[in-house]
Amino acid sequence: MIEVKKLFEFFKKNKINFFCGVPDSVLKKFCNLLDKKKSLSHVVAVNEGSAIGIGTGYYLSTKKIPCIYFQNSGLGNAVNPLSSITHSKVYSIPALLMIGWRGAPNINDEPQHLVKGAITPDLLDLLKIKYCILRSENDFKKLRKLLIFSKKNNRTVACLIEKKVLLDKKKYKKNKNKNFFERSIFIKELLKQVEPKAKIISTTGYTSRELMQIRSENKLRKGKDFYMVGGMGHALAVSLGVSLKSKNQVICLDGDGAALMHLGSLRTAAYFGKKKLKHIILNNGAHESVGGQTTTSRTIDFEKIAKGIGYKSFLKISSKKNLKKYISSFLKTSGPALMEVCIDQGSMQNLERPKNLKKIKHIFLNK
Repeated sequence: MIEVKKLFEFFKKNKINFFCGVPDSVLKKFCNLLDKKKSLSHVVAVNEGSAIGIGTGYYLSTKKIPCIYFQNSGLGNAVNPLSSITHSKVYSIPALLMIGWRGAPNINDEPQHLVKGAITPDLLDLLKIKYCILRSENDFKKLRKLLIFSKKNNRTVACLIEKKVLLDKKKYKKNKNKNFFERSIFIKELLKQVEPKAKIISTTGYTSRELMQIRSENKLRKGKDFYMVGGMGHALAVSLGVSLKSKNQVICLDGDGAALMHLGSLRTAAYFGKKKLKHIILNNGAHESVGGQTTTSRTIDFEKIAKGIGYKSFLKISSKKNLKKYISSFLKTSGPALMEVCIDQGSMQNLERPKNLKKIKHIFLNK
């Protein structure tokens, strides 16, 4: 294992002082360390491609190597700038990619990570990106050699980090807001009020897991669910696609981090969406399921965004008071409509994960 403090010290010793990326559960202990160092040059990007762009800009301004971090599932989002901007045959930009390797061979993981996990080394090879695997502090020697290569040849390099490699003895407290309430309270009330044949598409992380568990534990049968166990940021696009040919209520249960990842989808949904499309952003100001790192969503005026890009209506909920009434009103309004729900961090205990994904798809399609 590797203590995150020593990894940070390694970067500092090797003159890497700028960090940018998308929080990841494999890297969460390191991400949490970065999140708490207020004086550090650190940018939490909305998606992996943007992180590559920000890192490129940093190099163009300083001639120094940036560290760009993300989960390997986001490597696909980064392929475009990695192949058309930073690649050695284009602008040849030096950078270090720190990639959380979900679905690594011989390590138990969720089904949505297995395909990308298996092909991650192949993708790096195709992109001509040299890489090493960090499993202990002894591997710092390999990483140092890569950094020397990167500086000398103006090349992007990478290190892969598997689950349970990073260690941090320090505990970080989550930011709590006594005025807000937990996600599960909202989901339970929503399920009581949706139309019997409603279609619910839920975003990655705790939202989908809580939706599944709340249904099971409370025997709430209205509506059918499609859990976006992967494809962060694409729940709204899937919801829009479902709604275009559906006469039933279509509800997108989104997260603030996911919404920011592909914010342009809001305009597409507002423009093409039908009256049955309802978009709900559960805003806790954090990437909670990967460690609780802060997003920038708390200071966004979603009402202005909703009106500016064409949603038919907007509603904001920031307390449990009149929750039942507000949900009822929102579901009855003509869409495409947007609701922002200000929730606190915190999830249900002993959450299960969706497992039989093809069965979930079958039920969504046929029952």
